Amino acid sequence: MSTFLYRLGRTAFGRPWLFIAGWLAVLAVVVGSVALNGVSVSSEMKIEGTEAQTVLDRVAAELPEASGGQASVVFTAPDGERLDTGERLAVISGTVSDVYDLEKVVNPLDAALGGAPEEGAPGTPPQESAPGTPPGGPDQGQAAPYQPLLVDGAPVPGVLVSTNGQVALFQFQFTVASTSLTDDDVTSVVEVVERAEQGTGITVLPSDSLKAIEIPVGIGEVIGLAVAALVLVLTLGSLIAAGLPLVTALVGVGIGVGGAYALSTVLEMNSATPVLGLMVGLAVGIDYALFVVNRQRRLILDQGLTAREAAGRAVGTAGSAVFFAGLTVLIALTALTVIGIAMLSTMALVAASTVALAVLIALTLLPALLGLVGERICSDKARARRRARVEAESHSVADHWVKGVIRFRWPVIAGVVAILGVAAIPAASMNLGIPTGATANQDTAARQSYEAVSQGFGEGFNGPLLVTAEPTGTAGAVTPELTAQLIAGFQDRDDIVLAAPVGVNEAGDLAVFSIIPTSGPSDEATSDLVKSLREPDNTIAQDNQVQLGVTGFTAIGIDMSDKLASVLPLYLGIIIALSVLILMLVFRSIIVPIKATAGFLLSILATFGATTAVFQWGWLSGLFGFDTGGPLMSFMPIIVTGILYGLAMDYEVFLVSSMREAHIHGQTARQSVVHGFDQASRVVVAAAIIMVAVFSGFIFSHDIMIKQIGFALAAGILIDAFIVRMTLVPALMAIFKEGAWWLPRWLDRLLPNLDVEGDKLLTMLNQQAEATGQQRAEVRN
Repeated sequence: MSTFLYRLGRTAFGRPWLFIAGWLAVLAVVVGSVALNGVSVSSEMKIEGTEAQTVLDRVAAELPEASGGQASVVFTAPDGERLDTGERLAVISGTVSDVYDLEKVVNPLDAALGGAPEEGAPGTPPQESAPGTPPGGPDQGQAAPYQPLLVDGAPVPGVLVSTNGQVALFQFQFTVASTSLTDDDVTSVVEVVERAEQGTGITVLPSDSLKAIEIPVGIGEVIGLAVAALVLVLTLGSLIAAGLPLVTALVGVGIGVGGAYALSTVLEMNSATPVLGLMVGLAVGIDYALFVVNRQRRLILDQGLTAREAAGRAVGTAGSAVFFAGLTVLIALTALTVIGIAMLSTMALVAASTVALAVLIALTLLPALLGLVGERICSDKARARRRARVEAESHSVADHWVKGVIRFRWPVIAGVVAILGVAAIPAASMNLGIPTGATANQDTAARQSYEAVSQGFGEGFNGPLLVTAEPTGTAGAVTPELTAQLIAGFQDRDDIVLAAPVGVNEAGDLAVFSIIPTSGPSDEATSDLVKSLREPDNTIAQDNQVQLGVTGFTAIGIDMSDKLASVLPLYLGIIIALSVLILMLVFRSIIVPIKATAGFLLSILATFGATTAVFQWGWLSGLFGFDTGGPLMSFMPIIVTGILYGLAMDYEVFLVSSMREAHIHGQTARQSVVHGFDQASRVVVAAAIIMVAVFSGFIFSHDIMIKQIGFALAAGILIDAFIVRMTLVPALMAIFKEGAWWLPRWLDRLLPNLDVEGDKLLTMLNQQAEATGQQRAEVRN
C-alpha cells in the first residue's frame, strides 16, 4: 500500500496539471448538471416498512385525494376583537376561496372525495352534523368550543372558528404529496393568505408545512471555516500550506454536494441530505489534507528531503493512514443502507461519497497542488526555526502530558470513565421524535400558529391522525350506517376530540377518517392512542368488524422513532464488527481495536447525554439559538453514531499508527507511546479543533435537524479526541505494554501486511539509495 501511494504521490507532484485538470473537469460537469437540471429537495421524511407508511401508501393508491400533503393557516384577531364579523369575515372567506382556486390545492366544493355515488350506496359519506357539534349527530358528543365559520348562514369549507371568535383555523389539502410540491407552490399559498392582513388587523400565521425549502447553510458555517483556516495557519506556520487543505476540501464538497443536488431531480432527497454531506466532507477533507501536508513538511524540515521526495513519502505513509481512516468512515456510513430505509440510505451514501472524494483528493489532487507550490511549502524561516526546536521537542507540552498520563494511568482511566459516565446520564431519558411547532422558537410563525391553535381548539388539532377502516365481515362494504357507527365509536373515546369522514374509495371497501386527539403530537398519550387504535382487538374494530389503520404526520413520526430505535443495536453491531476487522488489519493487534471500540462507546454515550441535556432539557439553549426544548430528531442518534464512529477511528488510526511506527522501528512499548504521541498529537489536536469548528458552524442553522447533528458531532469530537484518544488511549497503551501489539501467530500469518507505517517503503528506498551509491562508486572507479 505505502509503495503504491508513494509512486502515486510522486507522479502527481511531477505532473500536476494532468491531475488538476482532471478534477476541475469533474467539478465543471457537476456544476453544469446542477445549472441545467436545477435542485429539488423536500423536508418530508419517509420510512418504508412502517405501518403508518404502509397505510399512507394504500390511501394514496385507493383514494389519492386524501393522501396529498396537508397544511393549515391560522387567522387571529387583536385582543378583545372577533374574526367572524363584518369585513374580516368577507376577507377570510375570499382568501379561502382564492387558496382553493390554486392549481395544486384540493377544492372540496368541486366534488366529494372518492366520487359521488348515489345516496345510501357504498362509499356515500354521512350527512354533515349541525354546526358546533361533533359529526354523527348532537347526541353523540357535547358541544365543542369551536364551530364552522359561517358566511350568510353557510359554512366556509375547511375553516373552524373558536367560540370567542379570536382564532380561525383553515385546514386544506394539496393534490400531491409534500415531496412533489415546489417552492413556487408553497409560496403561492403564502402570498394569497398574507393578503388577508392588509388593512384588516388580522394576523396570518402559516403552519410550518407552508415554509419554502431553504438550504440550511449560513454565516455560522463561514465562521467555522474561518476558525479552521486560523488553526491551519497556526499548525502549519504558512499561509500557502494552510490554504491547500481548504482548497482541496472545497473542491471535494463542491463535487460531492453538487453531485447530490444534481441527482435531487431524479431521486427523492431530504433537504438535510446535501448539508450532511457538506458538513462531513468539509471536516474530513480539511483533516485528511492536513495530515499529508504536515507529514511532508516534517520530512522536509527534519530530514532535509526535497519537496517532491517528501510529498511522495507523505502520501505513502500519512496517505496510507488517510486511506484506512477514510475506509472506517465509509464503512460506518454505508452500513446505514443495511437498515433498509431509503431516505436514510440516501443521506448515508451522499455523506459517504464526500468522504471517498476527500480521500481520493488527498491522495491525488493535493500532491499535484504541492507540485505547483514546490519548495515554497517550507520557507527559509520555517527551516531555521525547526532546526532550533529539534532539541527542545522532548520538553514540549505533548511530551509532559503523555508522560503524566502514563505515570498516573490508573487514576486517569478511573477519572475518564467517571466523567463520561456522569455525562451520559441524561441519555437515559432521551426522547426521539419529529419536532413540531411546539418546539420552534417563540418568535416564529410556526410556534405562534401552534400556540394559537392550541388555545383556540386544543393541542390535538396540531397533529390530526388519518385512520382507515376496512370491513372484515361478510358485507365487505362501507355503508353510511357503518360510517356513522365508526364515528360514534371514535368520539366515545376520551382521548379523541373530533372524528370526521374524509372519503371512501370507489370500491367501497376502504373508508378514511380524520381524527383529532385530545393530546399534542409529541405527547405520550397520542402515541398510546395510535397503538390502541392499531390493536386488532380494540372495541371499535371488534364491534364494527373492521380493521383499522393509522397514518398521518404524527403516526409516521411515532413509527419512525420506534423503528430507528429498534435497528440501532443491529447497526452498531455491523459497524463495530467490520471496523474491528479493519483496525486489526491496520495495527495487527487484538487489543488496539477492542480498546478503540470501547473508548468510542464511552464517547457516544456521553455525546447523547450532552445532546439530550441541551436540546431536550433546554440547558444552555439560549447560547445555541433556540428557546424551547423538545424531542431529539429520530434520525439524529443513528446518523451521529455512524459519523462519529468513523471519525473516532480516524484519530485512533493517526495517533496509534504513529505509536506502532515507533514500536516497529525498535522502541520499547512505553517509549513508542511517548514518541508516537509526541509526533502525532499536535496534528491530531489541530484536526479535532478544525472538525469542532466546522461542525459548530452548523449549530446555528435554522433547521433543527442540522442544528442537533452539528452540536452532537462537535461535542462528540471534543469528547472523543481530547478525553478518549488523547488521554484514555495512552493510559491504556501504557497498561497493556507489549501486549497491546499481540496477535496470535496463526492470525498473523492469515492477515495481509498492509504496511501502513511505511516500513516496506523505507526498506525499498534504502535499497534504491544503496544501489544508486554503488553505481556512482563504480562510475568513479
